[in-house]
Amino acid sequence: MTVVSLTSLTRISDLATRAYDIAAIDRDHWDSGDYVAGEITGTSHRVYGLELASGRMVQALPGDRVIGAFGNRAATLEGVGSWAAIEGNTMHAMTSAGLFGAITSMSLLLPPTLSLTYLGHVVRNGSKVTMSDFAIKSEHSGFHVPTILLVGTSMSAGKTTTGRLIVHELHNMGYKVVGAKLTGAGRYRDVLSFKDAGAAAIFDFVDAGLPSTVEPERRFREVTRPLLQHIDSLQPDFLVAEAGASPLEPYNGAAAIDMLGNNVKCTVLCASDPYAVVGVEKAFGLKPDLVTGPATSTSAAIDLVRELSGVDALNIMDPGCATELRKILCSRLGT
Repeated sequence: MTVVSLTSLTRISDLATRAYDIAAIDRDHWDSGDYVAGEITGTSHRVYGLELASGRMVQALPGDRVIGAFGNRAATLEGVGSWAAIEGNTMHAMTSAGLFGAITSMSLLLPPTLSLTYLGHVVRNGSKVTMSDFAIKSEHSGFHVPTILLVGTSMSAGKTTTGRLIVHELHNMGYKVVGAKLTGAGRYRDVLSFKDAGAAAIFDFVDAGLPSTVEPERRFREVTRPLLQHIDSLQPDFLVAEAGASPLEPYNGAAAIDMLGNNVKCTVLCASDPYAVVGVEKAFGLKPDLVTGPATSTSAAIDLVRELSGVDALNIMDPGCATELRKILCSRLGT
């Protein structure tokens, strides 16, 4: 029997519990968010294992079948690709979460991506099954949750690590916290770490029906609005919201920040280096309340951040930083 893996982009669906068929459909009817099946044709590298719907990582083998979703990626440090760039039946797993498309640009520092052969779309009663079929809907209106916003100068700038610590500190202070990743490319383990840190509930753009947020801004706003309304209905004390990548990358980070609006009470910029802090400040007009990430790895780096930007900086990898972090949060949040 052929092994079939349901990747984490399927976690909002009922594919694990209800029957479905696989059928090739005309290219004119393909779209981002379609659930599709592929057969692994190349040997997977340890970096490109598969993330299952539970968040657990597994190593797939040639001949195994994988269910994921068409989407787009525009990662500055890893790979760029799109479902629309697929030629013939050859496609790639652009992330371990099952984001399927064709890689058009890849960092030479990484091994080749996992290759698959398109077998067909997931269908029921002759109609394709899509992520939007399972997206969060909300009858609640409005969003008024005080929010700690995490933004970065690039991917891999320490946003998830910083968010996890902030969730942990707020939880230990007795607050009900929701953790969310509003933009990026689908990967469940990032937001799962917020749950492990004490978040009462966790969400990301996958819950809104998106495989990644490299989508037209209008569509991003349409599906993110119900997600924020649903979070508001849970009545948390605070939302810790991560905007993946940076506001200037094509992941709709700027739109997410705009939608949060005046609810943002504290902005944390996770920076790759001290000069990147100034770059984001000038390019996006963003004045953070705190800087973390690799830009704060040493006392010299922290001093340089403060000299260049005049902003508080904190090395959250230092076990002794929790007390200072609490002081900053209490000051900004008025707790």
